[in-house]
Amino acid sequence: MKIHPQHIGFDIDGVVADTMEAFIRIAAADYGVAVAPDEITEFQVEDCLDMNPAHIQEIFERLLEDPQNSGLKLMPYAKKVLAEFAKQAPLTFITARPQRKPIAEWLENALGRAVYKSVRLVATGEHDGKTNHIKEMGLKYFVDDRVQTCLMLHQDGVTPYVFSQPWNDGKHTLQTVDSWLAIRNLCL
Repeated sequence: MKIHPQHIGFDIDGVVADTMEAFIRIAAADYGVAVAPDEITEFQVEDCLDMNPAHIQEIFERLLEDPQNSGLKLMPYAKKVLAEFAKQAPLTFITARPQRKPIAEWLENALGRAVYKSVRLVATGEHDGKTNHIKEMGLKYFVDDRVQTCLMLHQDGVTPYVFSQPWNDGKHTLQTVDSWLAIRNLCL
């Protein structure tokens, strides 16, 4: 049974936005630190990388405050799949980012104005505050890369899909998706 796009929502970082690629690129270019994707084994990057915590914080602040000029990119196939979904229903994004405006501008630029017109975006400012927003938006399914969020959603009656990333590999028994093509297959 397929999920209608009106019933599924998405986290931004690590699901829609390739935040890991941006982090790795900025760490190398601006701090001279080489990081391989498989080294990021924890959601809290400072728990698994031998990198100055102040530099980690600076990189994430740049990605939060100015994703556009930080070179943040969409995950492969996200634009194509989200454009298809937008023809059927509003696109719903619920992010733990503290500010809505920077990521809204990035989404509009990345997805294009026509697709962005159907976007519903909530910036909660906290990882654990998504359930109420998900339910208020009438969603039954949610894709997130943070295992703790997905476990909470599961307990609260929302069906989560963990977007496979090195930091959540082997840390749960929930349903997973590993790409935007896999998300498309859930719905279309």
